[in-house]
Amino acid sequence: MSFNTTNKTILIAPLNWGLGHATRCIPIIKALQENNFIPIIASDGIALELLQKEFPYVQTLKLPSYQIEYAKNGKNFKWKLLKNFPEMIKAIWKEEKKVRKWIKKYDIDGIISDNRLGVFSKKIPSVYLTHQLNVMTGSTTWFTSILHQHIIKKHDECWVPDFEGTSNLSYKLGHIENPDFNLKYIGALSRMQKKETPKLYDLMIILSGPEPQRELLEDKLKIEILKYKGSVVFIKGIVEKDQKKEQIDHVTFYNFMNSRQLEQTFNESEIVLCRSGYTTIMDLVKLEKKAYFIPTPGQYEQEYLAKKLKEEGLVPYSKQDNFSIEDLKEIENYKGLPLLEIPINWKHLFEVFE
Repeated sequence: MSFNTTNKTILIAPLNWGLGHATRCIPIIKALQENNFIPIIASDGIALELLQKEFPYVQTLKLPSYQIEYAKNGKNFKWKLLKNFPEMIKAIWKEEKKVRKWIKKYDIDGIISDNRLGVFSKKIPSVYLTHQLNVMTGSTTWFTSILHQHIIKKHDECWVPDFEGTSNLSYKLGHIENPDFNLKYIGALSRMQKKETPKLYDLMIILSGPEPQRELLEDKLKIEILKYKGSVVFIKGIVEKDQKKEQIDHVTFYNFMNSRQLEQTFNESEIVLCRSGYTTIMDLVKLEKKAYFIPTPGQYEQEYLAKKLKEEGLVPYSKQDNFSIEDLKEIENYKGLPLLEIPINWKHLFEVFE
């Protein structure tokens, strides 16, 4: 028996901040496999748990947690992050040390870091994946953006999952003038495919994001949907060992779904109620679904995207505290997200590892 020794090993490391970073890495991991690379997945928390379920035969490694926590009051979100900043810096230092050891131990030939600040190397090709060239933090946006761009420069390439030019999804989050690093717009990243299928649900609710805001929204929506006239599928966004399904009147509850189930359920649903996370936006574009957004309180990026998309007449939104189920009627007055689809040239992108 002979083995192909030319297959290169790529470490792919998404940030554990909700599930968006992990889920948008799923098509990258599949593309690596299809192009004869050997992926190794590195993350922590629910992001790692989700990818272990999606890729049970791919090697996984655990990175230190950034200790990202949300405040119960969205107005305190920035200060909660600042309070946790020393622990986050410690985690980044630890992850830098781990990556150096892993490169030798596992013969890693390249790195793809999705917003993991300590996952890079000057000895092997390193790619940074982000849609946040500008990092929204209110009055401190200028400072956090400079810091983030400084980190991006440590890598050989920066991949932005968006489109270059005026027809794009991330607006000023993912677009800057005269970047002084190697920037590539790779198109929208989504694990979803649109399918023609009979509609089973009038409304799909899908939750995500760190606690306690995920749970706070879940509790609110459980009360609101009692007033909804129609069939509802409610995916809580809690990744556990086993999937749980519960039927209560007109609502079907799931703790989580894998990618295949989620794709099917999206296609079977008429409208979607969800956070305005960037990965979710990319999925909705791919699926051509009309939606209603409730941005995570205090998360400037989600609030910015929700506001921009409403201004464009594409998707309505409401603040979490103000939302009522009657607001979903507004969807009829909005166009929905545009279909922006350009096939990703994975072979060309992966040339960085040659």
